[in-house]
Amino acid sequence: MTTRQGARRFGFLGVLIGWLLCVQALGAAHVNTRVPSTTRTKSARIHESQRTRRRMGRLAQSRRSATVHARHRRRYYERFHTSSFAEDMTAGDLTAGEDPIVRQAAIDALGNMNGTVVAVEPDNGRVLAMVNQKLALSSGAQPCSTIKLSVALAALSEGLVTRDTEITLGRRSRMNLTEALAHSNNAYFEALGRKMGFEKVAYYAHEYGLGELAGYHIPGEQAGTYPDEAIPARLGGVGKMCSFGEGISMTPLQLGAMVSAIANGGTLYYMQHPSSPEQVASYQPRIKRQLDIGPEIPELSDGMAGAVDYGTARKLKLNFNEESILGKTGTCSHAGTRYGWFASYANTSAGRIVVVVFLQGGRPTFGPKAAEIAGKMYRSLYDHSFFAAAPALPSNTAAARFSARP
Repeated sequence: MTTRQGARRFGFLGVLIGWLLCVQALGAAHVNTRVPSTTRTKSARIHESQRTRRRMGRLAQSRRSATVHARHRRRYYERFHTSSFAEDMTAGDLTAGEDPIVRQAAIDALGNMNGTVVAVEPDNGRVLAMVNQKLALSSGAQPCSTIKLSVALAALSEGLVTRDTEITLGRRSRMNLTEALAHSNNAYFEALGRKMGFEKVAYYAHEYGLGELAGYHIPGEQAGTYPDEAIPARLGGVGKMCSFGEGISMTPLQLGAMVSAIANGGTLYYMQHPSSPEQVASYQPRIKRQLDIGPEIPELSDGMAGAVDYGTARKLKLNFNEESILGKTGTCSHAGTRYGWFASYANTSAGRIVVVVFLQGGRPTFGPKAAEIAGKMYRSLYDHSFFAAAPALPSNTAAARFSARP
């Protein structure tokens, strides 16, 4: 091999080696360029993740907003068309045969509330005062939770419960009759109604005077109504009839007669409203019928006392604490009018009286307000020594005449 050939060969090898080195360098450069690419991808992913989180946050916020709006749309605000206040409610009242102290106490307690107050002497059925007689003698209204008195008496008479019998209302809820009356628990009385059935519930309601005239020849009196069959199941059936008085119309006089029977031990009197002092002087009680509820009254009275002491009628005690008062409230609404009921009696040996307050109107009208009004009335009577005076009229039920229905 000549020197020139060796040089050529080594030159070719040098070129080849140089080419390989260039390829290696290019490969290294290619590899190096991928590293920044990976960094850019990670940065892009981070950016995309942040954007996704923001988008999901906005979506969640829009869903929460939609839920709130949906709740607002579903919330029902009842609208009332009757005023809770009225003027000149006593216009046209016949007062010559009423007790002036009782009447004035009722007027002062009622104030300008749209309603009526009926006061009855439970031992003879005499109406001592009837304020706003036009409303008191009307066709009545839904009794709301005051119907629970009739249902409780029926269940006690049937031996279905005692005052201490607990009924399961839920997985962890049980209640007895005393607490159910005191707190006016609807589920408890719906359960009682379903257990008894419509026929028994209606039978006892009629025995206690619902669905018929309560008064004896009282001009202008209208009877309430009690349906011949249970209301449809879609409206709550017999359960709603026993918790809210759904489908029933009751008058203040009917409620006064029933509570008077509870107060006097079981005598259902005709309500009589004397129209002159002469009629007061010659007053004779008239018995409609005797109710076999004597053993049940102590079982019932604990719940009525509880309503005033710590339950739905406790507002009565804002104004009156001196005597024991037993009662039952009721609140409901129908066709744009809210009703507030309170029926009670003073558990005293002198000055015995039953007070029924019935209110109608809008949002200011409800059962506890009626109880508060009754408390004001009891306070006024107490301040005028009403509970210290012996009854002036005959109270011996044995001397009272049974009378045919007018």
